[in-house]
Amino acid sequence: MNLLSKSLLLIFLVFPLALKAQSLFNEKELIANLKFLSSDSMKGRQTGTPENAIARNFVIEKFKQLKLTPFGSGYELPFEFENRSGTKIKGVNAAGWIKGKTDSYIVISAHYDHVGVRSEKIYNGADDNASGTSALFAIAEYFGKHKPEHNILIVAFDAEEMGLRGASAFVASPPVPLEKIKVNLNMDMVARADKGELVACGTFFYPQLKPHLEGLTSEKIKLVFGHDDPEKYKGQDNWTFSSDHGPFHRAKIPFIYFGVEDHKDYHQPTDDFELVKPEIYQACVKLIIQAADKIDKGLK
Repeated sequence: MNLLSKSLLLIFLVFPLALKAQSLFNEKELIANLKFLSSDSMKGRQTGTPENAIARNFVIEKFKQLKLTPFGSGYELPFEFENRSGTKIKGVNAAGWIKGKTDSYIVISAHYDHVGVRSEKIYNGADDNASGTSALFAIAEYFGKHKPEHNILIVAFDAEEMGLRGASAFVASPPVPLEKIKVNLNMDMVARADKGELVACGTFFYPQLKPHLEGLTSEKIKLVFGHDDPEKYKGQDNWTFSSDHGPFHRAKIPFIYFGVEDHKDYHQPTDDFELVKPEIYQACVKLIIQAADKIDKGLK
């Protein structure tokens, strides 16, 4: 084989691999979805508001486009709870699933609600948690193209900001037998990895999951562990019950919580789309997909 032929062969061999590495999901759509969910028109997506319903309908339309299988007659899993003043509030989780090769499930979750409007200022919640919600679609897209070992249950939780209400309702009345859920992979704030690190919380309690995650990197982002050991992390620095993975942990279901370190815009009206660096966010989502894929293939 002459030099030209060898060069052409190398190009043909390498190009599909490079393409595959770059096409885990539609990266432009990831950013567009984030922009829409965190726009002023959503008015912070607070549970019980018309804008929260618009966000939920957007999520459901994406689930339909991605051909997720609904539970029963649709994707909505409604629930009701009382707030601290005793007022009854209705929330709605959105869920669908992708069939795997076994009868067990991996729940991949993110909450789509945020805190709404306060003192006439819109809290857009771009990182918290439009980022996790948009990542759900990318993960569903990936597993729709790459048949998983386990059934992948994709859930967009409501009322996280009101005390993990959606996740608590889901665990209390799940659409599948609770004992068939092997792990919860939860995402909450996965865009603003300003220091180049995405945290995987939970391996202190479930060390059997750590070997599936060690050594994972994605372009500029490194996966690190922490915020779970109660001896090392106190108060708000301990994330064991800080998001929707908390009710799963209480039910003794293993979890990994993916999130970034708190930043100055956390729960502020400045948590806007414009502060998200697309290449960083995309790299974080790629890293989470790698992790989910390894866990899916490695869990027995």
